[in-house]
Formats: sequence, C-alpha cells, structure tokens
Amino acid sequence: MPNRLQSLIVTVGIMAAGAGAVLWLAPKASQAQSQTYRAPRTADGKANLNGIWQALNTADWDLRAHAAAQGPDLQLGAEFSIPPGIGVVEGGEIPYLPAAAQRQKENFANRLKLDPEVKCYLPGVPRATYMPYPFQIIQSARTIMFVYEYAGGVRTIYMDSKSKAPADSWMGWSNGHWEGDTLVIDSDSFNDQTWFDRAGDFHSDALHVIERYTPRSPDTLTYEATIEDPKTFSRPWKISMPLYRHVEANAQLLEYKCPEFAEEVLYGHLRKKPAAAPNK
Repeated sequence: MPNRLQSLIVTVGIMAAGAGAVLWLAPKASQAQSQTYRAPRTADGKANLNGIWQALNTADWDLRAHAAAQGPDLQLGAEFSIPPGIGVVEGGEIPYLPAAAQRQKENFANRLKLDPEVKCYLPGVPRATYMPYPFQIIQSARTIMFVYEYAGGVRTIYMDSKSKAPADSWMGWSNGHWEGDTLVIDSDSFNDQTWFDRAGDFHSDALHVIERYTPRSPDTLTYEATIEDPKTFSRPWKISMPLYRHVEANAQLLEYKCPEFAEEVLYGHLRKKPAAAPNK
C-alpha cells in the first residue's frame, strides 16, 4: 500500500510539473510569436504601417492607474465622469521632481481652466497618440506623416536627415529611423504648453520623446514612448500600450476641428455686455 501511495504521489508530482512547464512555456510562445511577426512591406522594403490606428485605453484621462471618479462638474452626473484605467506607465509612477509634483497637483485642481485640451490646443507628443480619436499613418521612403483627427493635427517625420527645428512648437520636431520592423521617432523642440493627460501631468520646454512603433500582428502595433525632461523629472520614464487598426470598410478620419467649441472658454470674458436700460 505505501508503495502504491508513493507511486501516486510521484505521478501527481510529475503531472503537476508538466502542467507548470506548459504554463511557463505558454507566455514564452506567445511572446515569440509577437516578436517573429513580419509585417507586409512597402515598395522600399520597410514594414508597412499605413492605416488608421487608435488607442483603446483611458490614458488621456490619467496615464497612471486610477479608479473611476466623479467628473469635474457635479451637475453633469455620470456624464463626463472619469473611467477607471490600469495605467500605461511602466513602474506605475511618474518620477516628478518635488516642485513639479506640487505643480501637477495644482494643475489637476484647476484642470477645467488649464488643460490645453479644453482650449482645443494641439495635444503634443505623446498625448496625440492616445487621445480618444483615431490617427492615420501615411508612409513614404523619405517622410512619414501622422494625421490626427483631433484638431486636425499633423506631424512630419523626416526619415533621411537629422534636421533641426527652426523654433519650438506644440508638436515638436521629429526625425525617424528604422530598427528592423520598428519605426523609431526622436522628437524635441517642444514648447511647454501641452499636457500628457487630463490629470495635469505636464512637462517643460526641455521635453525629449523617443517613440517606438512595432507591428505585432496584422492589425495591432506596440507603442512605446520614453520621456526625458530634466527640468521636470528625476529620470527618464516610459509608457507603452497597443494600438489597433480600424478595419471598417469605410474607415476614415472625419473632421473634428474644435476651436469653435472653445470660443466661450477663451474669449467669453471679452464679450461686450449690453448697456443697462436707463431708469424711467
């Protein structure tokens, strides 16, 4: 009897070990499949990233993990409340310098007045990628264009030079190169007027962003952005997320020019008030 029990224990142990090995190998196999995917090629032999893409997450509300929360206007009830999100920041936290961390809190408290999105300003990089609007990649050998539905934003990625920006701007200046199938974009020369999200996360004019777009399947990309700004952060930090291709038969960017929606916020205080009626 002890021998039979001992044999049963050994057999169960072997089965458990085998199951563990299968579980251990499964994610490895999945990762290998993602790493070995070879995207369709363009005429010049590069990975073909042409298409309309969109992030499906809550990073525009807050890059970090966050619970659902009341929106900024109680009168709107559940409309415009903050959806929960698991976060896209590697390591979970943004490494603010002490003074910058205090400013981020002040930004959040005053977000209805200060958030550039409220005013329909161009969103900057990397925020343009994960706003809840699609964008289109239009690829050629010498330049790649990113066209964003939000506010009609456009970026040109220069692939054949290490050109310098003539001046700082909302969307910065971008030079690109290929590392295998990965499009790497190096961007700088930003102004300090954009935010990373609606939670008040911000940067200075020393912002430097390196983005990586890697095909992982026919209709998904892996997006990574490493953010450096020694005036605001104690070290570089990174976000990552999948991007999804729009596969509808009539997929297209529609017009979303929002300046007219922001006129009251920007210029309402300048409206001439009617003269008071004279006393009779």
